[in-house]
Formats: sequence, C-alpha cells, structure tokens
Amino acid sequence: MEAITIQTNPNPKPKPDQANLGFGQIFTDHMFIMDYEEGKGWYNPRIVPYGPLPLDPSIMVVHYGQATFEGLKAYKTADKQIQLFRPYSNMERMNISNERLCIPPLDVAFAVEAIKKLVEVDRDWIPEAAGTSLYIRPFIFATDPYLGVRPSHSYYFIVILSPVGAYYPEGLNPVKIYVEDNYVRAVTGGLGFTKTPANYAASLKAQVVAQEKGYTQVLWLDGIEKKYVEEVGTMNVFFKIDGVVVTPSLEGSILSGITRDSTIQLLKHWGIPFEERKISIDEIYAAHAAGKLDEAFGTGTAAVISPIGELNYGGNIISINQGKIGELSARIYDTITGIQNGTEKDLFGWIVHV
Repeated sequence: MEAITIQTNPNPKPKPDQANLGFGQIFTDHMFIMDYEEGKGWYNPRIVPYGPLPLDPSIMVVHYGQATFEGLKAYKTADKQIQLFRPYSNMERMNISNERLCIPPLDVAFAVEAIKKLVEVDRDWIPEAAGTSLYIRPFIFATDPYLGVRPSHSYYFIVILSPVGAYYPEGLNPVKIYVEDNYVRAVTGGLGFTKTPANYAASLKAQVVAQEKGYTQVLWLDGIEKKYVEEVGTMNVFFKIDGVVVTPSLEGSILSGITRDSTIQLLKHWGIPFEERKISIDEIYAAHAAGKLDEAFGTGTAAVISPIGELNYGGNIISINQGKIGELSARIYDTITGIQNGTEKDLFGWIVHV
C-alpha cells in the first residue's frame, strides 16, 4: 500500500466549547480519503483539509444506496495519551458489511493505521472534559457515474472526525423506549447485520412516531412474527431477568455490536449468569409482572451504556428498576469507559494507542 500523504489545513477552525459539543455536529480540520478503481484496487491514501467533495450527480450511491460505515472513538487519558477502543474489530466488521454490499474489502491493518494517523494530525481536537471523546466515522460509498443497478466499479473510503459529548440528552439516566409492533427494520437474509445507511433509513418513520409520543428510541421486534426482541435503533439490548442477563442472539438481522461483545466478555469475566438467545417481548413483560425484570440496558459505541427505564408496548407501559440506573448497568459503564479513558486496567487487549 502507498504511503499516506498529508496536506495540512491552512485555515484551522477554532476549537469548540467542550461543555456544548452535542453529537455529530462539529467536525475537525482534516479528513482521510482513499480511492478504489476496479482492476487497480485501493490507492492514493491521503489526509486533506476537511471540506466538500466534488461529486457527479449520477454517482451510484445516491441512486442505489451502495454504502457502508462504522463508528468508533478516540480518548485522551489524564497523562495525554491517545487511545482507540477496539479499532480492528470495527474495521473487520466493516469488511463484513462490505462483502454483503458487494464493496471491495479494506486491508484492516492499513485502515487502522490511516485512522491512527488522522487522529494524530487532529489530536488537539480530542476533548478532555468528562464524558467527551472524539468520534471517528469511516465510510465507503459507490462513485460510478452510472444509472443502472449493479455494483459500482469505483469507491471512496473516507474517515471524518467529530468531537462529541453525550449521545443522549438524558446522559446516563434511564431512557424511555417505544416497542415498535407495526414497522419492520430488517429480516434474516437482508441487511440487518450490516452497517449500511439503508438500515437507518428504514428505521426513521418509527423513530419519528416514537419521538412524537415522548420516547427516545425504538425497540424493534423481529420482522416475521413481530414477537422476538431484536435491537434498539442505535443499540443492542440486554435484560437482567431473575439474576440472569439475556441478550438476543444474532440471527442475521441484528448488528454484531462491538460494545455488545465487550459487555458479553465482561459478564463472562465476572462470572455473571448470561444467555444469548431469542427472547420475546411477552417474556419480558411476564418477567416484569412477576417482579423478576431487574434491569434493562442498551449498548453501543455512541452512548456506551444506556439504562432503559421504561418500555411502551401497545400502550402497556412498564417502569424498570423504578426508572433508575441498575447496579450492573453502572458497573459495565464504569468499566468500559474506565478502560477507554485509561483509569481502568485493560485486561482484554482492547486499547490501541495512537
């Protein structure tokens, strides 16, 4: 692979107020770009000033949606070290998405090296206030100027960076979740296990309906029977029932979350009873009625852990753990974020230093 060239931005932007970062609204001074052409492969890796892209209106991604993306974070420790959390897992997962979308695979090691170099160039953008981080968004999209349904012969691979605060306005306080029993997001054999924009476009209508009802997120049921719990829009989901932690098994319609896997590894390391299986929404409500639904929480890169304080399924509203964060949710959050920011020892080899 070619060496990465760097073009420094001659007009750096002022750094934002770390107390008002929001999420995904502010972008750094540089971005990474690499091109692909059939027969030539991936080439011309470069870091350039962040800015608009010159694109033909007929590029295939706009018309046929051939694209994938990832999300991970960089953190600055108290002694100013820069840490990435499981970047190789993200780029390996991106290649799983690429294969399903007929996008040529990336060299995982090179992609991580590109991310490290970009983060190093914009290291001054990494916020240091509690709960903040530098969000990293790698993405690939089809660039052939062609109106016809086939895999593109050319692509862009781009990485952009965004300093962020908490993903949810509630912070670590429990969120209210609306159980969607009308719209369908994904089915086995489709795109549900990939990170592709189509999955998120499919979720928007239900998300709008839920927000109109005062709910932060949607909990999706399976697309066939509308019976089994799958995932929350931006998170995998876990339930602690009578002392046993249960999460839906990966059936081809659920994203294999990096934070989900990290949580499973922690549960096993701590010796906490754990099951990965199908779980119906009726089982969850029955557990609540029996007083056995101890906790529920979501896991994801953006929020890390989001305790679930309320579920609304067909107008039947239940409160979980009296609307308070559970002991296990807090322990997982403290451990993962501690490893990420360097205050907890990394026993799993998750941290990659820049």
